[in-house]
Amino acid sequence: MKYTQLGRTGLKVSRLVLGTMNFGPQTNESDSHALMDAALEAGVNFFDTANVYGWGENKGRTEEILGTWFAQGGDRRDKVVLATKVYGNMGADGEAWPNHDKLSALNIRRAVDASLKRLQTDHIDLYQFHHVDRNTPIDEIWQAIDVLIQQGKILYAGSSNFSGYKIAQANERARQRGSYGLVSEQCIYNLMQRGAEMEVIPAAQEYGLGVIPWSPLHGGLLSGAIRKEREGGSARSTSGRSGEALADPKQRAQIQAYEDLLEKHGLEPGEVGLAWLLTRPGVTGPISGPRTREQLDSALRAVELELSSEVLSALDEIFPGPGPSPENFAW
Repeated sequence: MKYTQLGRTGLKVSRLVLGTMNFGPQTNESDSHALMDAALEAGVNFFDTANVYGWGENKGRTEEILGTWFAQGGDRRDKVVLATKVYGNMGADGEAWPNHDKLSALNIRRAVDASLKRLQTDHIDLYQFHHVDRNTPIDEIWQAIDVLIQQGKILYAGSSNFSGYKIAQANERARQRGSYGLVSEQCIYNLMQRGAEMEVIPAAQEYGLGVIPWSPLHGGLLSGAIRKEREGGSARSTSGRSGEALADPKQRAQIQAYEDLLEKHGLEPGEVGLAWLLTRPGVTGPISGPRTREQLDSALRAVELELSSEVLSALDEIFPGPGPSPENFAW
């Protein structure tokens, strides 16, 4: 496994992030434990989750699965850089009760204690804001985070789904307060969705945030969706967002060109989608959310895959990026 620093911190993390969103809804507890054991054995030390994972009446279930895995001992918790998130409503029975969501100091305090209990640990390494809260002052958020750091309940704070200006705003206010600020940004970023290159990634680099892309294979579209469709494979690649994309002639043509290119070079689409992200400036590591051991093994191979300049150039031709701002807006 290859490692890198998380943004400007001294923290060393694997270049592959184990996403756990499928643990519970798609993968049962024992299989989830087996996947985490396999990931740790392969050197993956960066695990990402969120308090709402499990979803609906089962939200919190994914954190509980990690907690029972940590409770097995064997230095599991000590070896893992643990990241979770706060924002979504965690009210019982799906009730959207006031103050059970977003980033008020009250909810942050309540949510972190609940996550610690579910995770069966005394601290969270990276506590991430799952979304921008437009109604809570930044000073209130940083005050709550500073208290948690002083209490030893969290070590670092990160953002998710923030715009470039929100990253700048949050870290400038943190600097003025003498706080450490955000150290990571988790955003959607892949070959088909490169909008983060305009402002989010430049802002992250400017302020020393590690970028952790989610949906690195764009809901399975970059993992050989057309080939799977032809072979009667994964239903996920032909339903929901993926199905809509495959029904769009322009997007389907892009995906077909992508699969044709990689077939020509003897490469697996899913592995290339992850490996491409590892070549991008500012990226710490993509989040891979395996449901099966086969998917985990594929993601692990991607970390070792070196893409030729010919392949990289061809990928840029198929999936051109937006270019930098303000040029993209102005000229």
